[in-house]
Amino acid sequence: MPAPFLTLLRWPLWIAAVGTGAKSFADNPLLGSRRLNRWGLHRLRVRAAGAMTRWRRGRLAAGLSREDRAAFERQGYVEWPNVLPADAFERMRDAILGQAWPARDMAQGHTITRRIHVDPAMLRAAPDLAALLRHPRWRGLLRYVAGSKAEPLYYIQTILTHHEGLTHHQDFPHDGGTGAAADAYDPQNDIHADAFHPSMKAWLFLTDVALEDGPLTYAAGSHRLTPQRLAWEHERALAAPGLDPLSARGSFRLTPDELAAMGLPQPTPFAVPANTLVVADTFGFHARGHATRPSVRVELWAYARRNPFLPWTGLHLGSLPGLAHRRADILWWLRARLTRFGGLVIPPTTPKRPDDR
Repeated sequence: MPAPFLTLLRWPLWIAAVGTGAKSFADNPLLGSRRLNRWGLHRLRVRAAGAMTRWRRGRLAAGLSREDRAAFERQGYVEWPNVLPADAFERMRDAILGQAWPARDMAQGHTITRRIHVDPAMLRAAPDLAALLRHPRWRGLLRYVAGSKAEPLYYIQTILTHHEGLTHHQDFPHDGGTGAAADAYDPQNDIHADAFHPSMKAWLFLTDVALEDGPLTYAAGSHRLTPQRLAWEHERALAAPGLDPLSARGSFRLTPDELAAMGLPQPTPFAVPANTLVVADTFGFHARGHATRPSVRVELWAYARRNPFLPWTGLHLGSLPGLAHRRADILWWLRARLTRFGGLVIPPTTPKRPDDR
């Protein structure tokens, strides 16, 4: 089929994507249009998405405590230590780490990210995990930060740093870098926002995380859409198609000096003991800290990102009973058939404890 005709067929999709969470400036000529963004397209999407999220969060506020809500509004995240009683946490961790599960790996620089989908089989094997996902505080926190009642995607995620023999992933080239330094570049070490709109990620750490292990970091208060942030978003949108690949796809990177220019603090590292939960709005600026030693971090990882312009909090087909904990498997199946997965599909494996590496 001729290329001009294919382009013509794509235009309705590009136009419709403006009203969704689509964020790539490189893949959509409307989102990446310097003229439209000079006229305010990106600013309009950022402001509208933020306003709609605040509306939905207001309708979900009854699901969490006043203290948790105040902490989130102040910081952009909530930290919850000692989530489970010690015996229940150990049972849950042993049930998860004590057997092999199908996993998928992605290499970025010297870092491997391994994900195991939390599916019905894992929930049956780890009843303490199943009970945790139904806990009122857990559900209230994740729903409020996400601005949605949609069931998050859950994974057991393992971060392995300083892995020998890896080079940086071809999808994430290091700008201007060559040789070993470029090969070791992990783009998740860059301070960034995930998208132009609020979304939720949560980490329940199954292992202790030390400062030397490259912990999650988050700039407190950076989830707020201030005039300085909106002006920065506008300038980045104008330059986006010519920026690094991840920024061009809508996950803007920035420097510590840019944080300071917006009146924001440097990111706080979460060097925390196991059994600590962090729930964050990833419109806020965050990063994976730089690990100064080979390390293994294992966590229950949750992710929720819906169309930010929807006014309702529910009506999510993927949250229907029977589908909620099978969505990732379905998505992986579709992805394998529609495009190449951005990492290595490996046989079933078990995430190792730090003392097993």
